[in-house]
Amino acid sequence: MGISAFIKSSDWKTEKHAPAINAPDAFNKDEATEVELVVGKEQAHPHTTEHHIRWIQLFFKPASGNFIYELGRFDFSAHGESAQGANAGPVYTDPAVNVKVRLQEGGTLVALSYCNIHGLWEGEKEVTVS
Repeated sequence: MGISAFIKSSDWKTEKHAPAINAPDAFNKDEATEVELVVGKEQAHPHTTEHHIRWIQLFFKPASGNFIYELGRFDFSAHGESAQGANAGPVYTDPAVNVKVRLQEGGTLVALSYCNIHGLWEGEKEVTVS
């Protein structure tokens, strides 16, 4: 059984674990365009020592090929841990990141996120390039 059997998918508007990809539907060729990745955009996800999002990865699958390209991996390392105990720390990291991407052709942006309790989740967004 491959890893794909363990990746869950759902609409980020109704599922707090699914990563949302906020980007324009159309990119200008070779122009740096901002892409926002967020877990818990509509349905808040906990950010606690016991339950949190550890990372988000962004990939691109061009329409003309079968190869997927990794664009970045973003780790969220602060979940309220401290020497005083769980959720007593001075800092938390929210699972949201902005990255600039330059595309040469249209395709599919794919985000993968990892919840320490509920595992792997994915989200997709089709984009065009002109």
